[in-house]
Amino acid sequence: MGVIRFQIQKEISKRLGEVGIDQDTMVVAYDDKKGSFASRLSWQLHYLGHEQFSILEGGYEAWVEAGYPTTTNIPTYPEKTFVPSVRKEERVTREDVIQRLGSSDSILIDARAPERYAGGADSLDAKSGHIPGALNYFWEDLLDDSGNWKSGAALADHFKALPKDKEIIVYCGSGVTACPNVFALKEAGFHHVKLYSGSWSDWVSYEDSPIETSTQK
Repeated sequence: MGVIRFQIQKEISKRLGEVGIDQDTMVVAYDDKKGSFASRLSWQLHYLGHEQFSILEGGYEAWVEAGYPTTTNIPTYPEKTFVPSVRKEERVTREDVIQRLGSSDSILIDARAPERYAGGADSLDAKSGHIPGALNYFWEDLLDDSGNWKSGAALADHFKALPKDKEIIVYCGSGVTACPNVFALKEAGFHHVKLYSGSWSDWVSYEDSPIETSTQK
């Protein structure tokens, strides 16, 4: 597994260099999915040791609505060499989560919609429910009525029930929409935040993974 992970990191780093990104390149990520995929790209950059990145407030829709220019041209940039410096401590695996189940030192956060968390109909995965003990903090609740990220004070209030001295592990369905929660938690002053990148899709791929359907929040 370690060899496979290294190869994936190597391929991602190679691709980043091919499109013109190195450690000194400022990357502004956006999408048309309320910032979820932009957050996932930004987390990947951070995980590989990149520091110069931002997420465009409001995404593509806000850009267009503001009257800024758009184009269908695909730009090209001079190729660079991206040298990763992996932050291994910010990512956990299923085995890591299994070891922490029931521990008072770790808190699991499920970023999916409440109905998926509670075990309702789930057309995206083979099984429904959540990891035992996980709390539900739906990622879209991080946005205000305009679709922009809530302020730091509002995010601090959103997560006020969580202790800041605990390790917090965030997951979602496939490791994408957990990333907004990762960044929001850090913005709110939490320093021990990690991503379970395999998330629910990985969890339910194992027959012996425990599943819970009762609501805990």
